[in-house]
Amino acid sequence: MEHFEFEHPFMFLLLLLIICIYKCPLSIKKIIFPHIHLFGKFTNWVNIDKLLYSLVLALLVTALASPISYDAQLSSKRKGRDLVFVLDTSGSMAQSGYDKEQRTEQKFDILKQIISAFITNRFDDNVGVSIFGSYGFASVPLTYDMKAVAFLLDFLEVGIAGENTAIGDGIMSAVKLLKHSDAKNKVIILVTDGYQNSGQISVQQAVEEAKKSDITIYTIGIGTQKEFDAKLLQTIASQTNGKMFAADNKEKLQEVYQELDTLEPSTIRSQHYLNKQMLYSYPLAMAILILLYLLSRKRVF
Repeated sequence: MEHFEFEHPFMFLLLLLIICIYKCPLSIKKIIFPHIHLFGKFTNWVNIDKLLYSLVLALLVTALASPISYDAQLSSKRKGRDLVFVLDTSGSMAQSGYDKEQRTEQKFDILKQIISAFITNRFDDNVGVSIFGSYGFASVPLTYDMKAVAFLLDFLEVGIAGENTAIGDGIMSAVKLLKHSDAKNKVIILVTDGYQNSGQISVQQAVEEAKKSDITIYTIGIGTQKEFDAKLLQTIASQTNGKMFAADNKEKLQEVYQELDTLEPSTIRSQHYLNKQMLYSYPLAMAILILLYLLSRKRVF
């Protein structure tokens, strides 16, 4: 579907200069348009020179506002990265004290805030979310609508999938989301604060399935090194060409996501339109034609 908009709509404030064409003292107008006396008037209320100069100014301002048309294609036509967050929602994620300043805040709530900030700049990626506790399931399907992902994240709570930790089930649910993806890069970001102690699928089995689909897995252990299985997370990451991180507080977790942003950068880091066409040349050309017409009239007279 074709869309139309202005990249710099604030430029239209310059249209206020048209008032000057009609209201400024005659001496000022003569400085700007020294041959204004060459144009006649049809009536007392229709002044051709004022009208034409106002039109030229309006067209120039329109060109400065940078009109564009673009095609908002469906997400299925996007060729960025497919990225799935696999989040631990077991009972231990309700622990507080992870943030030194907000000590009553739960680890899981802090994690959701950081992820929401992280996906804000994922302009050309499809993002999904899987969660796991005693079992795992996909809670947010792959989508390029980051506002929808952030909105749905707010509905996830500790214990929603049980109190235990089924890491293998969590990874497998994400692999199923990515299995039929045709994206060039497929990534899983696994976050946990515990040890595998539940589920029907072993971690090794899930990792093997991920390798078959060329999925890179980054693992993040939150809490102290004794609270999560660092050795297992390191194995998962190394077998899938990923990297393992550890974060024992909010500040370090934010640093982890900043590093992930460099390891898996979004394709586009600025305002993004698909098949964008610049249209400023049309009003600019019309303004030039009118000015040429005005010059030709001067020569006639």
